[in-house]
Amino acid sequence: MSVQAEQSKIKICGIKEEATLIGMAGLSVDYIGFMFAEKSRRRVSPAQAGQLHELSRSIKMADGLPPRTVGVFVNPTMELIAETLQAVPLDVVQLHGEESPDFCRQVGDRFGIEIWRALAVTEDPGPERLQAFAGAVTTILLDTAGGGTGVAFGWDVIPAYQVEAAKHGLKLMIAGGLNPDNAERLMASYRPYGVDVSSGVETDGVKDNAKISAFAERVKRS
Repeated sequence: MSVQAEQSKIKICGIKEEATLIGMAGLSVDYIGFMFAEKSRRRVSPAQAGQLHELSRSIKMADGLPPRTVGVFVNPTMELIAETLQAVPLDVVQLHGEESPDFCRQVGDRFGIEIWRALAVTEDPGPERLQAFAGAVTTILLDTAGGGTGVAFGWDVIPAYQVEAAKHGLKLMIAGGLNPDNAERLMASYRPYGVDVSSGVETDGVKDNAKISAFAERVKRS
C-alpha cells in the first residue's frame, strides 16, 4: 500500500494561544505546530511552547488522544534545538530552511526525534530532490516558495512528488494556501498523507476555532 493511501493527517501550525488549544478539543486534528523562526509573527519562545505543550496533554482530540507537537525551525543550530527540547518535549522537529539531508539525519540521531523537512515547490530541481532525504526524515512537507505566504502552489505537481515520496519510503504533506474552502478539492484530487494549515484558519491574524473545525471536518470527510 502506498504511504499516500492512509487517511490524511491534519496539522494546525502557529499555535500561540491557550484558548485555541482548548477550543480544538474533540476535533480531528493530529498535530499542532509551534513556530520558533525568529522572523515569524507566530513565533513563540521555548518557555511559551512548553506551557502550551503541557496544556495540550490534557486535551483529547477526536481519537481520544492529545495532539502530537511539532516544532518548526528555520536554519537552527544544533544548540538551539537542544535548548528548545529542554523546555518543550516535542514529538517532531520540522526543518523549514536550507537544512541539508546530513543535518536532518544528525538532528534525528542526536535527539531520537522524528524529523520533517519542508521543501518549496520549484521546477528545478523537482521531485528528484526527495531521494536525498530518504532515511534522514520521515516526512516531506511541500510548501509554496517563501513559506507562510498564504498562497497555494500549483497542485498539478503533487502526483509526481507522491510517486517519488512513495519510492523512497517518505510521507508527503501539503502546505501553502490551504483553507476550509479548498480543502475538499485538494483531498478529492490528490488525497495526500497530510495537510498543514496556518493562515487559512485565521481571522485578522488570530487562530479562528470555527475555521479550524470547518477545515478538519472537510479534510476528514473527503
